[in-house]
Parts: sequence; C-alpha cells; structure tokens
Amino acid sequence: MIEEKAREIVNAAEKEIEYLFKKSDEIAEFNQKKVLEAFQKNKIGEEHFYTVTGYGHDDLGREALDNVFKDTFNTEAAIVRPHFVSGTHTIGCALFGVLRPKDALLSIAGAPYDTLDEIIGKNENHEFYNCSLRAMGVEYDEVPLLNDLDVDFDSIPKFIKPNTKMVTIQRSRGYSLRNSLTVADIERIIKIVKGINPEIVCFVDNCYGEFTEKLEPTDVGADLIAGSLIKNPGGGIVEAGGYLAGKKNLIEMCARRLTAPGIGTEGGAMFNQTRVMLQGFFMAPSVVSYAVKGAILAAKVFENVGFKTHPKSDCTRCDLIQTIKFEEQKAQEAFCRALQKHSPVESYLTPIPDGVPGYEDKLIMAGGSFIEGSTIELSADGPCRPPYAVYMQGGLSYFHVKLALIGILEELL
Repeated sequence: MIEEKAREIVNAAEKEIEYLFKKSDEIAEFNQKKVLEAFQKNKIGEEHFYTVTGYGHDDLGREALDNVFKDTFNTEAAIVRPHFVSGTHTIGCALFGVLRPKDALLSIAGAPYDTLDEIIGKNENHEFYNCSLRAMGVEYDEVPLLNDLDVDFDSIPKFIKPNTKMVTIQRSRGYSLRNSLTVADIERIIKIVKGINPEIVCFVDNCYGEFTEKLEPTDVGADLIAGSLIKNPGGGIVEAGGYLAGKKNLIEMCARRLTAPGIGTEGGAMFNQTRVMLQGFFMAPSVVSYAVKGAILAAKVFENVGFKTHPKSDCTRCDLIQTIKFEEQKAQEAFCRALQKHSPVESYLTPIPDGVPGYEDKLIMAGGSFIEGSTIELSADGPCRPPYAVYMQGGLSYFHVKLALIGILEELL
C-alpha cells in the first residue's frame, strides 16, 4: 500500500537524523533557562495578567511584558504589542521610525521580502509610491548576493555612504533560495559596518530565527531587532502582534511611529492579551525546537526521494524554513494540498494559487492553523514561479509534522 510505503520512507529518514535532534534539545534547554530567568527577574505575577481599558495608562503587565523581552534579548528596551498587524508592519514601524529624509538605507543580503517593496518604494509607478521611504527622501540600495546564495561580505564597504543611516539584515531567506543567516554571519556583518561608521544602525529582521540558536542578533551587536508574535516568540498561542527590541532611543522612536509622538510606549490598551503573550513567549523555546526537528525530518525525507532541499538535513539551523524544490507547479500544488488535508483546522479545504497583497506573483498557501496566518504552526507556501519551491515552516508538535509528511508522500507517490 502507498501509505505503508510512505510511512517506511519517513521512519527510515527519522532514524538517519535522530542524532541531530540532540543539538536542538540543547538549544531549547538553554533558551528555556534564559526565558525563565527573565520571568523570575521581573517577578511576573497574577497582577500582570489584569487588563486596563481606554488609553491603557498604568498597565503593569504591559511594562513587565516589555521587560521580559528586553532581558531575554539582552537589550536596553523592547516594545511588544498586539497593535503590530504583522511582521511587515513591525519592520515598517522600525524603518519609518528611525529613517529621515536624505538618510540612506542599505539591505545587506540582497533584496528583502517582497512585502517590503512598497514600504521601500521600489516601483515608482505604484499607486501608493508616495507613502514609501523613497518618496519621503530616503535613499535605498542593496548588496547583491554571491551566486544568489551567500552574503558578499567583501562588497559591503563599497555600498556604505556618508549618509547611510541604517543597514537592514534579513535573517531568514524569504521567498528566495539564498542561505539564511546564522548569528555568526550577522556578527560579521555588524563588525564590518561598525568598523566603517559606528553610528550606523544595524537592524535585523529576526522573523523565523528566534530561539533557533543560543544567541540572538542583539547578543552580537545588533542595535534593533523585529519579529512577529504569530511566528517563533508567540509559541503558537498568541493571537496577533509583534515586537521590537534594542537600544532605548531607537525603541522610543519606533514606538512613536506605532502610536504617536508624546505617547510612545506609555499608552495602548492590551485588549487582555498580556497573559497569553507572556505564556506564549515562555512556551516558545520548546515549540521552536519541535518545528526545527520537523524541518530536519522534512529535509531528509525529500532528499531520500530525490528532491533538492535547502538547507540540507545536516546543515546548521538558524531559522524554521525548509525549502523543497519541485521544478513544476503541479508537484508544488500537490504538496500544499496534502499538507492542508493533514492540518487540524480546515483540513477539508483545497489550496489554489491566488494573488496576495504585497506580492507580484500568485502564491499558493497551505496550513490549517488555529491563528490565521500563523507560521509557527505547520504551514507551507510559495510563489507560483520557477523553481516552484515550497517553503515549509512551523509545527506545534513534531509528531504532527511527521504525520503530515507521511500524508504528503502518499499524495506525491
């Protein structure tokens, strides 16, 4: 039977890579200790779970939540809010909060996520170009990748100008096949940039990377990081939101973009989300570990049946994303249909390619998640363009990922 064959393939792959799980467990334990100590340091108690209304003044929980993130990420300050609509919105607040007319922004690892194109203003003919950074007078450039895979460290100095105010470093690969960046890679970039001008703000898009390594970008010199709470740091239970952590003056500038000058971090009702945000953050190191193990297994399974994967199963993991190249749209769609079928929510739906705001190409997206759009929950998506790759990420349970992989193989076989 096809199901038995698929199960045999997955079980065989699992045996081959079990030795890699020990490292993931060690990272999870280290990060769990770090988070626990942040909770203990800030004396988190029942009083921090209460909610306030209106302007949100005198909210003990909101302040404590910020401090837990601040201490975990080893920074001067943090802002953690349900008011951030997405990771893109959080990053947008950072860019518009820090950059001013005549400043220059430099993307280090090639082009960032497609969703940032409109924020940057890459297309001058776009209907809302006048809302972009470039329309505001911010210059933009990016350092091309080496062979479309790696950061060109040697070329970074050539792109830094006297008015370069910020460099942006995207930790994860986005919808590209480049290598995701390790914390060591990020540290090397920061040393190069700061060696030229110590005043340049080194900003890291930390999405998909939190708790995949023992260190975070802010441990190695990043001035500011951003992330989404429906990815790693939300532990799979946070309903919406994002965070920024870094130097206090930068956090205050970004906060004034999120709220308004004069309000900053001091206002904003939390809509009874503080407890779940704290709880999700506490759960995050374990949940991230499950997702990393699932990604390793997926890589090995598809390597064994002849597909190209990136990263390979035995590579160091620095984000959650596992790429599998199918080279044809039919197989890409079959993968997503099978994953949706083996989801806990909306398993009866069939994913089809469609337009998504912020992207030029049609996307196919699969993942029946408890939180809409949550990518710490098992999901897969990809642009419908060559090489017709799927970007699989997340998994609240390792065993759910394993069962889904068996189902996906059944579909493909």
